Amino acid sequence: MPELVNAVEMRGIVKRFPGTLANDNVDFDLRQGEVHALLGENGAGKSTLMNVLAGMYKQEAGTILVQGKRVSFGSPRDAIAAGIGMIHQHFMLVPSQTVTENIVLGLDTPRFLLRLPDLDRRVLELQEKYSLKVDPKAKIWQLSVGEQQRVEILKMLYRGARVLIMDEPTAVLTPQEVEELFVTLRGMVASGHSIVFISHKLDEVLAIANRITVLQHGRVTAAGVPAQSVTKRELAQLMVGREIVFSLEKPPAQPGPVVLDLQDICAENDRGLPALRHLALQVRAGEILGMAGVAGNGQSELAQVITGLRKCTSGQVLVNGENIVNRSPMAAISRRVAHVPEDRTGVGSAPGLSIADNLIMKNYRSAPISNGWVLNRPVIAQQAETLKKSYDIAAPSIQIQARLLSGGNLQKAILAREISAGPKLIVAVQPTRGLDVGAIEAVHHVLLDECARGTAILLISEELDELMSLSDRIVGIYEGEIMGELKAEDATLEQIGLMMAGQHLDAAVKG
Repeated sequence: MPELVNAVEMRGIVKRFPGTLANDNVDFDLRQGEVHALLGENGAGKSTLMNVLAGMYKQEAGTILVQGKRVSFGSPRDAIAAGIGMIHQHFMLVPSQTVTENIVLGLDTPRFLLRLPDLDRRVLELQEKYSLKVDPKAKIWQLSVGEQQRVEILKMLYRGARVLIMDEPTAVLTPQEVEELFVTLRGMVASGHSIVFISHKLDEVLAIANRITVLQHGRVTAAGVPAQSVTKRELAQLMVGREIVFSLEKPPAQPGPVVLDLQDICAENDRGLPALRHLALQVRAGEILGMAGVAGNGQSELAQVITGLRKCTSGQVLVNGENIVNRSPMAAISRRVAHVPEDRTGVGSAPGLSIADNLIMKNYRSAPISNGWVLNRPVIAQQAETLKKSYDIAAPSIQIQARLLSGGNLQKAILAREISAGPKLIVAVQPTRGLDVGAIEAVHHVLLDECARGTAILLISEELDELMSLSDRIVGIYEGEIMGELKAEDATLEQIGLMMAGQHLDAAVKG
């Protein structure tokens, strides 16, 4: 095999933020026609380093070479001109515009007249070439999270990017979509593209990457290691500096009374189409009910109905026997319902407010956080510092804006807020999405501890291993209907997969 040339070289990169040295003299190289995985804990500096390469940040020191030529990027436009594009963990799309309009947004051509039918055809040709199917005429707000990610990839390919930086690209995908993405990435690499693959999912990294670089606290701890030469356990230890336990010991559940009782729930999605169809289920105190389903089959709408964020057209939502259907989110909050939403930025937090303010959003109306209309800032600061330490939220100060946190640290802040309120019911949607292996381990222990305290937990996840290791019971959902229920110890991946594909459990068992 001929020696691969470097598409990108980064030498001695230093990037600082107030109170934080995000990248400390980092070296990184990407060869032409390879997938190079970049690993590290939340806040290790991975996204910062790649934001420097993508022109989002300007480094304080260090050099960048593209195809052997030294470059200096003042903006993402400069990076794109050099053939480098980044797919961010939090998508940068305009919800009210169509797929095609988002893809051509910001381009110099066409300058005056948009011939959308012609552009739609070009987008269709591009997605056919790279197996990235999405309706060019659909508005972004109408798309699932997975479809929105495809739009981001198409946007970069449309601009001619030869180096693609993918920040947590599988965090929003189902196992089937991950396989499709990997087929796409292998095809791109075969055609000469180079890919930086930032991820916390070690199995996927080992499946797709040619080489691996690991960052810890802003420094390189392993540089360009061949993927076939390391194990999952070794990678985890390089990332967090300690042994990680991948298998959980979960005691048998001792379910108590019914906390959540959903009866004949029907609801519509944002397009006005049926999202939930006569759905019924129960979650008891002291148990975890796992819900498995491909993205876009009603899971998000179900969580919103329970927590008061979406109206339903029929049915009842009973929390400890009291019907709160179609009431405000305050009705759920006052009955100690915690919500860990799928969208941690748009729904789970207020990005422009401080970490401290985000941590009091559930209880700012009551003492000791407030006295009437006046917030007690010393108490807020004290509680925020305690939660920051307890949940290991990596941030220089509780006063920095939540938007400056890494995705994983923002998720920790949301969990800290929700669980510190002493919930009776937790509705957790993708609670470990985008977290590193150490943080995933911590979240799993938090959920198990809450379950042991008698909290009822509805766990909605696309991570089947997570569902099988944490849940007491597992239900499958397809097009807003429950396909069946299994005890976790009796469930197989095949049975769960069939339910996710729309096969009722009785038929799946017989088959």
